[in-house]
Amino acid sequence: MKTIIRFEHVSKVYGSDNTEVRALSDVNLTVEAGEYCAIMGPSGSGKSTAMNVVGCLDRPTSGSYYLDGVDVAQLNDQELAHIRNRKIGFVFQQFHLLPQLSAMENVMLPMVYAGVPLHQRQERATEALTRVGLANRLNNRPNQLSGGQQQRVAIARAIVNQPVLLLADEPTGALDSQTTQEVMNIFAELNASGITVVMVTHESEVARLTRRVVWFRDGQVVHPNLSPSDLAQVTVAAV
Repeated sequence: MKTIIRFEHVSKVYGSDNTEVRALSDVNLTVEAGEYCAIMGPSGSGKSTAMNVVGCLDRPTSGSYYLDGVDVAQLNDQELAHIRNRKIGFVFQQFHLLPQLSAMENVMLPMVYAGVPLHQRQERATEALTRVGLANRLNNRPNQLSGGQQQRVAIARAIVNQPVLLLADEPTGALDSQTTQEVMNIFAELNASGITVVMVTHESEVARLTRRVVWFRDGQVVHPNLSPSDLAQVTVAAV
């Protein structure tokens, strides 16, 4: 099976000497193509730092990170931006939609940066929005959409460049329980279609809907292959 994410002895250190903070410490981790993983851990455990490195938003201080076989730690800023645009789809807690643009125009943005011709942008944006159940909302602006619908637009935007990895950072944090379930159903459908999904969450109910949980503590992976059904034991032990 193809490996999408591979950390080899990855460390991330902020500051120096007396102010040094080791956010990640010698982390080894792999995620294979088609997996559906949740990254969890208490505050300060390193999960957000790991997500930033996975998303090529930050570089490891030491060690190697391979994304879809490419050692991204060796790339320059321009090359990293290209990798982010082509290989990773991002979904955040806040939807980060441009208020003056329609749903379709928001979804088309990543393709503008990728140099996709206009007619293809329109076609692929329509397809992505239809895939998340918004075929009848193409021309609505964000203020005409509910929170759940805005997150669906953000998911459509994340998948429109057909990335190898869908990276979600607390994607249900701003949603009510019913909308959370609807959004998680979309992630499950996307994963079932073959998209690799990695999600940072602090919500056990959300993590239980994934297929594998990676548990961080003190900058290290302490449970790399936790079954969602066993999550309660770890969360109780962590309190």
